Amino acid sequence: MKKKILFMLSSMNIGGVEKSFLSLLSVIPKDKYDITLLLLEKKGGFLGKIPDWVKVEEASWYAKIKDIILQAPHKTVRNYLKNKQYTKMGSFLGAYLISKRLSDRNIFYDHIFKEVPKNITSYDVAISYQGPTDIIDYYIAKKVKAKKKISWIHFDVSKHLINTKLYKKLHKKFDKIFAVSEEAKNKLVEKLPQDQNKVEVFKNILSSSVINDLSHAEVDFDNSFIGIKILTVGRLANEKGQDVAIKVLSKLIESGYNVRWYCIGEGEDRKQYEQLIRELGLESQFILLGSKQNPYPYIANSDIYVQTSRHEGFCLTLAEARCLHKPIITTNFTAAYEQIINNYDGFIVDFDQEQLFEKITYLIDNPEKSKDLTKNLLNNSVDTTSEIDKLYQFIG
Repeated sequence: MKKKILFMLSSMNIGGVEKSFLSLLSVIPKDKYDITLLLLEKKGGFLGKIPDWVKVEEASWYAKIKDIILQAPHKTVRNYLKNKQYTKMGSFLGAYLISKRLSDRNIFYDHIFKEVPKNITSYDVAISYQGPTDIIDYYIAKKVKAKKKISWIHFDVSKHLINTKLYKKLHKKFDKIFAVSEEAKNKLVEKLPQDQNKVEVFKNILSSSVINDLSHAEVDFDNSFIGIKILTVGRLANEKGQDVAIKVLSKLIESGYNVRWYCIGEGEDRKQYEQLIRELGLESQFILLGSKQNPYPYIANSDIYVQTSRHEGFCLTLAEARCLHKPIITTNFTAAYEQIINNYDGFIVDFDQEQLFEKITYLIDNPEKSKDLTKNLLNNSVDTTSEIDKLYQFIG
């Protein structure tokens, strides 16, 4: 009989976590596992990439509590007043204020989720895949019946504001915690020492052969431009650091370099970045390409790959650039040193405009060094498909 597994994510937007989930599905045998994907919202550019043998469901209850969780508390109180729901307003205020006073968000979620029904299906394994995400972790921990439960940590918890008291309680409900890198694991244990014996590193699934095959797709990547193409892939958000990339490009242009910088990704900071691009007069040199389901041809046809992140748990896009043997410059976020040997197969710099500028100009001025980095990357295997065995061992 097939084992029943539940995965839960917020959506299937085009992003690193969602891409890693699709990669994970690609190595799971469909004849052995009955897989359900539960989404808070059934949407996203990767939704159509989910295999047809995976059952996709939407959390119908989420729409009822979304605003209460995400909006400022005073807006919720105002809505209750407007609708004359005085009892609900009082209980909401009580839960919120006590939760804030005790710095224990569990009290607040207990109140919010009390009307959310329990999942009626029993699973062999239930997985909160997008951790740490309060709503998903809470639902899997307290509303799902499963023989075993997994929380999957994709981020550096020292850089994310997680409520320690909430996660101390939630993680007691999980049998295993997977972290996507050694550093992500270490940061979790620093914040939650109780997880020491539960947490294990599970690297994001990467298939070098698949990535290389996809990289041969034909794309129009500013083909008429004759100059240096720099590429960055990531959500347009502060944590990914594209604001610094724009400023570094301005300095490169002022210094006389014939270079264009391209960014693949969408996000909440697009308008802010577009404004900065206009202010610096870089409309034709710093190019926002938007989301791409297949970024690999762009990576393959770039001259330098630069990761400007302020923080990361692992950074899947950096690993993909390694698969395609690109000269790489990355900032020194969590796990960068797990992927790059500084000055051997890439450069690791501080999150600093001047250091990024210096290393980019060094690679442009010294093409032989770029060739050395590429050659050294060719000697290192990036394929991590064997990581799936850790999941099989846990499922049993």
